Amino acid sequence: MSITEEIGQALAAEFAIPDVGTLTVIVSRLATAIVLGGLLGLERERKGRAAGLKTHILVSVGSALFVLAPLQMGISGADVTRVMQGIVSGIGFLGAGAILKLDNEERIQGLTTAAGIWLTAAIGMAAGMGMEMVAFITTIAALAVVSTLPKLMPDKRRNTADSEADLDT
Repeated sequence: MSITEEIGQALAAEFAIPDVGTLTVIVSRLATAIVLGGLLGLERERKGRAAGLKTHILVSVGSALFVLAPLQMGISGADVTRVMQGIVSGIGFLGAGAILKLDNEERIQGLTTAAGIWLTAAIGMAAGMGMEMVAFITTIAALAVVSTLPKLMPDKRRNTADSEADLDT
């Protein structure tokens, strides 16, 4: 065996270059996490929110990787649930950074962004676990909530201004 062949085998073993089937699973799960996280992030980016496209993609693909890697190593799904618990707790800290109390009144901003980050992590985990259809349907539901629901709800700021104007007359 030549030195080049030995190096090739060592690199293949070290980097665990998988067979085509395994590689397809890895790429499809991570690509799903990237695309779905990107859809949620794009919607938030369009609205000028603090956590946008890059944040949502990174949260989604990171969550997918945290569950995908142990599964690829042969760790049981039951043991991966401990990893998932850690993701849920850790994402809480990231989301907390997006929440701001603006003044002495009861105005708090960033709750939807924090909830979106949390949901994006869940979507990434679902994709990483091979539950791409669950991740896809959840993404569609989330997009419906953040894009359609505000149109159905009365604008709080406008109603507050109207109420104050009524008091002045």
